[in-house]
Parts: sequence; C-alpha cells; structure tokens
Amino acid sequence: MRLSHQAQYAICGMFDLAYNGEGRPVQVRVIGERQGIPGRYLEQIFQRLRRARLVQGKRGPGGGYVLARPPAEITVREILEAVEGPLRERLAADLPAEGSAAEHRPAFVWAELASRVEGALADLSLAHLCRRAAADAVRRAHDDSLDYHI
Repeated sequence: MRLSHQAQYAICGMFDLAYNGEGRPVQVRVIGERQGIPGRYLEQIFQRLRRARLVQGKRGPGGGYVLARPPAEITVREILEAVEGPLRERLAADLPAEGSAAEHRPAFVWAELASRVEGALADLSLAHLCRRAAADAVRRAHDDSLDYHI
C-alpha cells in the first residue's frame, strides 16, 4: 500500500497541529511553511479533515485550525480515511485482479493484511507521534522564541 501525497500531507499537517499548536489556532499557511506543503493544497486537505470532525476552524484575527479532540483520541487511520475514504476499500484496490490466475491465489491473505494494517493504524494516535517526536528531539515551532543570544 502506498500513501498518496495527500495522505502524507494530511498526517504531517495534523501532526504539526498537535505538536506545535498547543491548543491554539494555527493558520494553514504556517503549517504549510513548517512542513514544506503548498498552502492552497493543504487548505483543501484541512477542509476534508474539518468535515470529518478531526479539526475545527476558527475565523477572524488569531484564527486558524485546532484539533477537534485530544491528540490521544485521533488516530492515523481516521486521518487517512478522512482524506482518502474507507481504508478497507483503499487496501482492496491494491488486491490482485480477478481472472484465472486469481483463483489460485490465497485471497484470505489480502483480507488478513487489510485487517492488520487497519488495526495498526487505529492504534497509532497523534499523541503517540508527538511523544515519539519529542523523544527524537524534533524541533518545536515555539523553541525559537525561547532561544536568546547575547
């Protein structure tokens, strides 16, 4: 299974919001600059994430997006399904084609793999990604504001 750019950008955008947002609204433009994602494309992705109720939009000065739930309650599976549809259908699209050769293939293997991938992604939350990023010393956006040189 390959992850599309859209899926990768959605995961990176949600991670950035969880890791750097600290519950405050963050503009898509800012997330896009940090993650190296075109802002207009990321805005389309965040509209899908909003429709899936993973983020909430705040309008006006100081507006942007915030997570709709705590990071521990948002899974990578939910993010992928918000932008690409049901994961099982996505995995099924990668299955071997029908035909005479297909009847000699172990079809149960694909269903088993799909189930395990779904389970693994459902167990992987934004909070887990943030903990891992902190352990790997991934730089936070607000780290710059605390760095003073004399």
